[in-house]
Parts: sequence; C-alpha cells; structure tokens
Amino acid sequence: MKEQIGFERLTGLIAFARAGSLGSYTAAARSLSISPSAVSKSIQRLEQALGVTLFTRTTRSLVLTAEGRALHERALKLLRDADEITQLAKRARAEPAGTLRIAASLPIGIHLIAPVIPQFCEMYPKVAIDLRLNDRVINIVDEQIDIAIRLGDQADSTLLSRRLPAYKMGCYASPDYLAKHPAPQHPHDLMAHKTVNLRYQNTGQTFRWPFRIGEQEIEIVPSSTVIVDASDAVIAAIACGAGIGMAASFVADSWVRDNRLVPLLTDFTVKRHNVWALWHESRRANPAVRVFLDYLFANH
Repeated sequence: MKEQIGFERLTGLIAFARAGSLGSYTAAARSLSISPSAVSKSIQRLEQALGVTLFTRTTRSLVLTAEGRALHERALKLLRDADEITQLAKRARAEPAGTLRIAASLPIGIHLIAPVIPQFCEMYPKVAIDLRLNDRVINIVDEQIDIAIRLGDQADSTLLSRRLPAYKMGCYASPDYLAKHPAPQHPHDLMAHKTVNLRYQNTGQTFRWPFRIGEQEIEIVPSSTVIVDASDAVIAAIACGAGIGMAASFVADSWVRDNRLVPLLTDFTVKRHNVWALWHESRRANPAVRVFLDYLFANH
C-alpha cells in the first residue's frame, strides 16, 4: 500500500521548491509570506522524512545537493500545479456560472425580469435562471434565493439593496372603449365610467388609485363593476373593453406600444420609486449575482 503524503511534507516540498529556485530561505519566506525560520524548519522536517540532504548550507549561500537537484524539478512542478489550481479557482469565481435563483411577485417577474432573461442567458451561457414568482414575502436566506425583486418600502436592513428606476401609476383604456365613451379629463370624471380594479391577494383590500393634483397626492377607490386579484387580469380586461383600469407603467407599456391600450389622465400620474433588488451579504462575491444585477439595471 502506498504511503499517503502528509500535509507537513507537502508544505516542505513547496518551501524546498521555492528556496531552491531563489537561493535563500529569506527570499523563499518572503515569496510565501511566512518567516525564514518556518521555511528552514519545514525543509529540515522534509529532509528527515526523505532521509536525504537537499541543500549544502554555508553562511553565504544555499546550494542544492545532487539529491536535491534530482528532486527539485519535480518539486517545482508541484508548485506550478498549486499555482494553477489557485488561478483556476480565481477564474471560476470571476466567470458567472451556476444556477441563479430569483424571487419576485408575478407582475414584476413577468414584466421586468422575464423579458431580459433570453439575452442575458445568451451573454452568460453558463448561468441557469430559476425564476420563482409569488406574492408572499419570503426569507431569501432560508429559501436559498440569490436575488429578490420586491415592491414596497424595505425594512430589512440585514440585506443589501439597490433600487430600480422609477415607474408611473396611471390609467388606461382600450381604443374600443374610448370610441364609445369620452376620455376623462380629471380623476373625478372616473365616477361616470366603468372601471376595473385590483384586489390584493394577501390582504383582500381593494387597490386605492393614486393621483397627483397640484402639489398633493390623493387616492380614489372607484366603484368598479369588475374586481380581479391579479394586475395582468386588470390589463387583459380593460384591453377587451371592460372599462378604465390603473396599472404600473412597466405592466402597461407593451400594450400601449401595440396600440391595445391608451394612457389616460397623464397630467395626474404618480411616480413610484419602490422596486428593490435585494440580496444577502453571502451572495456579494457571486459573479452571477453581480452581472445579472448590472444587466437588469442597464435594461430598465
């Protein structure tokens, strides 16, 4: 049975290789960030284990013996292999790879995150995306989430955070609906219109529509004939002519571009700055987290 190489002997071989190349214990110690005495003791233990003398020592020089010269090249290879392992580890940390777990609410996941995933994956083919959509607030550490994208004020100071660009809350209706009903000119005009509103799944409360009138922000709860519990259902209903609805601009923008929705009451829209990217300190060094956050912010 072959004898296994011990840790002390391995460190002795590294010290021997460096001292043989540099010609002194002091220079070897400096390059290895240890003391000269540690280099000396390590090489002495190696000589005792191997039963050979590796250096001829004088007060002025350190010269390899015949046995030392025979072993030195192999010891150098060991040192080069160790350096290569270190460099490979550094490159692995620098190159984004692995599964990136992202958690978000349904509208944010569909409209802010999902559209950027295809091109991101083209740029970083070694990264796989696991996107989890749910309206409940999760513990990203317990559920091993790398990045959470959340809506609202953030009270958790234990997480690192970065705020996404602002969006607008505004009213929209379909061209067909507006062909039959005059567009409202003021939020109070909504009382004369059919409206579609949102009910929050987690609280059961009806969404209060915000408007900015002058320097004030007011809220209106319209008497809606249709109430749904998903923001995308609001959009789908008003696009089919069910009435006027309110939505975030990041949800409605694509429908506006396709001429399926028309923005209304644009002088009264409210800006919001409450979409946050959150991640734990332990994910700071993860290159996949870093590049995804940079890509997400560059494309919104």
